Amino acid sequence: MITEPLAIIALVLAAILLVPMICRKIRIPSIVGFIIVGILVGPKGFGWLGGSDTIQMLGKIGMLYIMLQAGIEVDINDFRQQRTRAVLFGIYSFIMPFVLGIGTSLALGFDLVTSSLLGAMYGSHTLMTYPIVSRYGIQKNPAANIAIGGTMFTITLSLLVLAIASHQPSAVSHPCSVFGIQLSEGWLMAGKIVLTVAVITVAFPWLAQRFFKRRSDATSGFLIVMTMMVMSAWLADWAGLEGILGAFLCGVSLNKLVPNLGPVMQRINFVGNNLFVPLFLLGVGMMIDVHYLWSGWQTVLIALVMIVTKLSGKWLASWIAQKQFRLEADERRLMFGLTHATAAGTLAIVTIGYQSHIFGDEILNAAVLMILVLCTTASFVTEYASKRLSLQEEARLEADKKEDSWLMITVGENRGYELRELSELGELPSPEFASETDWADAAQLINRQSKAAIIYHPAQPLNTISRILVAVPLYAEKEHDFISCFGLVRRLSSQIGAKVVFFTNEESQKVLQAFCRRKGKYLRAAYREMENWEDVLMIAKQMAPDDMIVMINARPSTPSYNPLFEQVPTMLEKFFKEHSYMVVYPEQETGNAVPDILTGDAPQASRTWKIISWVKAKVLSFQQR
Repeated sequence: MITEPLAIIALVLAAILLVPMICRKIRIPSIVGFIIVGILVGPKGFGWLGGSDTIQMLGKIGMLYIMLQAGIEVDINDFRQQRTRAVLFGIYSFIMPFVLGIGTSLALGFDLVTSSLLGAMYGSHTLMTYPIVSRYGIQKNPAANIAIGGTMFTITLSLLVLAIASHQPSAVSHPCSVFGIQLSEGWLMAGKIVLTVAVITVAFPWLAQRFFKRRSDATSGFLIVMTMMVMSAWLADWAGLEGILGAFLCGVSLNKLVPNLGPVMQRINFVGNNLFVPLFLLGVGMMIDVHYLWSGWQTVLIALVMIVTKLSGKWLASWIAQKQFRLEADERRLMFGLTHATAAGTLAIVTIGYQSHIFGDEILNAAVLMILVLCTTASFVTEYASKRLSLQEEARLEADKKEDSWLMITVGENRGYELRELSELGELPSPEFASETDWADAAQLINRQSKAAIIYHPAQPLNTISRILVAVPLYAEKEHDFISCFGLVRRLSSQIGAKVVFFTNEESQKVLQAFCRRKGKYLRAAYREMENWEDVLMIAKQMAPDDMIVMINARPSTPSYNPLFEQVPTMLEKFFKEHSYMVVYPEQETGNAVPDILTGDAPQASRTWKIISWVKAKVLSFQQR
């Protein structure tokens, strides 16, 4: 056994480097490779590494990181749209394996308490394969959002059964007890849970937002997020919950403050994917003893029953969800792959059950073998589904690729870092950056070109913005490329979790509502009446400190141009200087006749208007079914 610390570190780092390379060569998921290497080098394999406390501790952080990442990367807009489905799927994903588990356990001769605890173990799952989903870039897929949202409910229900089963009444029960839990103890636990949830979901986001306003560098942001993740896990453990649940709540709470494409998330992904997660998987492998395969038929039989029961229950839950939610077969496979892997939840239930003398050695050993098999199958299923969905997504988005050339400008001060951050969060392809001394120079630069343009004034970091207030002028939807301006707002809202409020006229509001309901492009927005551009100053009266205003403008001789646009610089400097703002100019179509806006006639339809008409027709057709 290797005991020299530097030798242990060298061996672990070599495994982290080589395993993904070898797995790519032999075409197996790297998750499986790390677990196999953990088995080989662990105390129950070649014995090169013992049960190192350091590796186990860093590995536990890896599990917390996976849950944090899942909470941060979930699309809040889509999650709000899918929340009912997530709750239903979470119930299905727990109930189906739970009921099957009780039945199979009773058939094996276990009593009701043991069978219930085993059922809770089958009902729980761990998002071990989520890094695969993140790697393929499909974390915003509806099936991924449903599975991630449902995870919170399955973990909670499993822990509830665990709490009841592990507090069985003694021969003489206390008169003030329910399910063996004294009422005083129950009230104390409830108080701890309420305090923990309040700290994680209210206090931590409040502190993080103020921190980011003062320190916007990525390194400090990474450290504050990781600190809050560990503290959330500790609070969850203190409240009698599981640490992974606290990490997931922390991720959801910090979702809007840590954009997926921002520099803080890049550091979280780099450190987690290249250190913490591999260490966690190595630690799982080091716990597995393959000798139990030959130790006796009873352990193997129980392990086989466990594997079949959990696979059947989770597949049945995914199948029901697919049929009810009208999902594709690959989306069902993705939910199944994400929700039948097991590690942290199973280990917690098995450990507590074993320490409480509810489980015997055969169940403990069978559960460890089940972890190995299910982690392997889940990796293959998730990899297969993610790859197919990724290819489908690329094909779907090919026509939606933003081929527009964007010009991004700051006025007065060179803010190159803020422009790059905006372009990354808005997913703008290869924009051109510029800095002008005044608005007149910026206007001349914009009018000389036909490309879409943005004048940006950052008063605070984007990830601290709470609302995006969008002023949409008359006939803006008839601009050649208004859809790209809408897409910019939608993507920003998705990345930073900010609410969107559109100020526009009645006709444009109908168009925007149709856009917001598009499948895969959902945006939860509010609407305020603004018939004329003269009323744009009413927005200033409704702005809160963390709001940003976006004004959709236009160049002269374009469908939505209004002479009052010339007063926008003065208006912004006078009424909105303390807020972040953007002035967005849609791409101008060249080579067409100039419409006469002053006659009052509605301009001709552009390609954006044709897309809008198609979307409205589809919505009407769906409503008539």
